[in-house]
Amino acid sequence: MASIVIAGGGIAGLAMALALGGRGHRVRVLEKSDPPPDGPVVESAELWRRPAVPQAAHDHILNALGVRMLRRYAPDVLDAALAAGARLLDLTTAAPPAGTAGPEPGDDELVTLVVRRPVLDLVLHRAVQALPGVTLSHRTTADGLLLDPSGPTGNRVTGVVTDGGRTVPADVVVDASGRRSASRSWLGAAGVPIPDDLTGPSRLHAFGRFYRLRDPGGPPPGPLNRGNAAGGIWGHYSAVLHPADNDVFAITLGTLPGDRALTALRTPGAFTAACRLSPFLAAWVDEDVARPLGPVRAIGMPPNILRGTATERRSPVAGLLQAGDAACVTDPMFGRGMSLALAHAFLLADLLDEHPAADDRLSLAAADLADRLLRPWYDQGVHDSWSRVQRWRAETGAPADPAPGRPATPVPGHLWAAAVAAAAGDGTVWRGMTRIQTSLRTPAEVFSDERFLARVRAAAGTSSPPPAPYGPPPPTHAELRHAIAAREGA
Repeated sequence: MASIVIAGGGIAGLAMALALGGRGHRVRVLEKSDPPPDGPVVESAELWRRPAVPQAAHDHILNALGVRMLRRYAPDVLDAALAAGARLLDLTTAAPPAGTAGPEPGDDELVTLVVRRPVLDLVLHRAVQALPGVTLSHRTTADGLLLDPSGPTGNRVTGVVTDGGRTVPADVVVDASGRRSASRSWLGAAGVPIPDDLTGPSRLHAFGRFYRLRDPGGPPPGPLNRGNAAGGIWGHYSAVLHPADNDVFAITLGTLPGDRALTALRTPGAFTAACRLSPFLAAWVDEDVARPLGPVRAIGMPPNILRGTATERRSPVAGLLQAGDAACVTDPMFGRGMSLALAHAFLLADLLDEHPAADDRLSLAAADLADRLLRPWYDQGVHDSWSRVQRWRAETGAPADPAPGRPATPVPGHLWAAAVAAAAGDGTVWRGMTRIQTSLRTPAEVFSDERFLARVRAAAGTSSPPPAPYGPPPPTHAELRHAIAAREGA
């Protein structure tokens, strides 16, 4: 069995440790943060301080792809999360009845797990900690690679050097360090050429806050009009609520950067005023219904990134892999990050079983996996981020974005728009679009389905208008600015 060092104890690093350790590999996880406190899961998760993982304090969802991965590779982790208060939400409750004769095959996969990121991290951490072949080293980071340049095809990894100067031998090193992708600095320090990355900006500011319902176990204050969420992505801003575990929910407001009036959303009064104006959210922020669990947090939106080190057909160093955000970052507003990290980590673990020698065949298989799993969502994220910004700028009267033109997408714009409209009234189309939104199938896969396309075309050819959107319209940009300014003036 291989000896493996994983640099990073987040979602991807812990998932790989769980999969590899459970198969008998010797695994050591190096994690910068302190270990979590002992005690009940929820209380310990809320006390766990992780300055190296600032995004853990923000809203997360585990979409249908992530649930599929847990069901397949870590059912005990899913059970433990549910026992700690997480819930599975059935997305088909939001499906329109037309176009289908009832439940369809695969509907059982159309679910999301509502859980706070620290709770899921802690459940994963404890599952990994229980494995006899895995060592978790907290307050430790990998500072560099140990390399053997004498291999038949060039450099291969032999271990890492920690920030304390210790050497840790390994047959395989996995960079699970998150968005910073530490392996790039390791390779640069070793004088190894680094393949170019692909990047596409997200161009968004966001503000988020957590709340807890005052009536434990009671009925929700309002409908989840999006199946697993309430609110919407409107013409000039977004206002979306996600339930979480144990009567907790989070609201995130997204805005264009540079809109000075909306930067006031970082204050509790302005944030609440915007929520009260936004469709489906007002009832949730009533002070008799829910209490805030902390301040409003400004959320940095990273760009979409696909690392060249993850997609290069011949890795610059044999035995070096990137997992999760170290390989690919997608716009957080689309909620794919945790699920892609789990899927990538578990499938990389499968590849290590198939290629235990960690040679060029492993590098090629890992690059193929990145192209199949990560590249479609990177491309979609770049396109959707660009489209959202252009739409919001047009509605707010902001100057046109100087960025290059519309990024490529496998689905023509008119066909995508027709499918979005058809999904409001056709259950078959709704299922296809929901599988895209929850990362179960790529846009190219769904739009190559002839049954799906036939329903889209049939809906587009009808003379009746599409169903009207449910609920009141969102505030205009001027109304939103006025409400925020009035609240600030008060």
